[in-house]
Amino acid sequence: MLRGNGGQPIFFHDEDRDTFEELVDEGVSRFGHRIHAYCWMPNHIHLAIQVGDVPLSKIMQHLAFRYTRWINKHENRIGHLFQGRFKAILIDADAYLLDLVRYIHLNPVRAQLISDPAEYRWSSHRAYLGMDRVSWLTTEWIYSQLAQDVTTARERYAHFIADGLQEEHRLDFYQGKAGGRILGDDEFVENALKQAKQPPKKQIKLESIISVVCAARKMDLDQVRGPDRGRAGAAARALIAFLALELGAATLTEVGNFFDRDISTLSTAVNRLRERMKQESELAAEVQRLMNLLTISTFTKA
Repeated sequence: MLRGNGGQPIFFHDEDRDTFEELVDEGVSRFGHRIHAYCWMPNHIHLAIQVGDVPLSKIMQHLAFRYTRWINKHENRIGHLFQGRFKAILIDADAYLLDLVRYIHLNPVRAQLISDPAEYRWSSHRAYLGMDRVSWLTTEWIYSQLAQDVTTARERYAHFIADGLQEEHRLDFYQGKAGGRILGDDEFVENALKQAKQPPKKQIKLESIISVVCAARKMDLDQVRGPDRGRAGAAARALIAFLALELGAATLTEVGNFFDRDISTLSTAVNRLRERMKQESELAAEVQRLMNLLTISTFTKA
């Protein structure tokens, strides 16, 4: 949750929301997190984020800084746009994520902006219904909780949302359990607190990912890194960037700097790879095999 300073608006034109979404898209590509739901209200935003190895603080600080700079430039203003630090609650996905997604999508209804959440353009609700396409939104987990096929899942999702139309403000989604910052049963809370005290995992290096991909694609580094813009080299770079983001080895900027490639081009290639993995089982299996290989290799050396 990120609120406007003093409850003031954070969006002034539709273009602002479009720009905000572009920055969210960029963040997903750079930092490798997943977004399960969102809602852009006039003076605050809600996000359901599943983080990887990049801390949530870095993700949100980057988003808030870039967007504040945009608004200050285009509105000819100075100073803070947001009300200090973001607020976050760690939730048990199995127990609460489905309810949280519904709660986020019904925000405009509770605020009496609209009566039908499908009328609100600035949330992920329409994407879950299949009315809009948002490339950086992860819908698979929610669908999987409702049905095995997408068509049935969307129908059940629509009923699930309708069943919650009268739901009022839920304090637990703002304060966690017993006024804390974690929402789950006692075992989940205990495990979360234990993990917070554990030392960080051994970092997988970008060089290791490059080596593994080169071996898998039977290419040498010069072929992948060189000026050749053939399909094989571009595909290998996209795979390296994807694995680096998924495993927290490097940001998209770092991968782009290593290969001397434009970040936006890499981001597009990574998103295209994600879409292909959904359709091509052999490609998805190869990517998973490489991820397992890198993870196991790092673990045995730790």
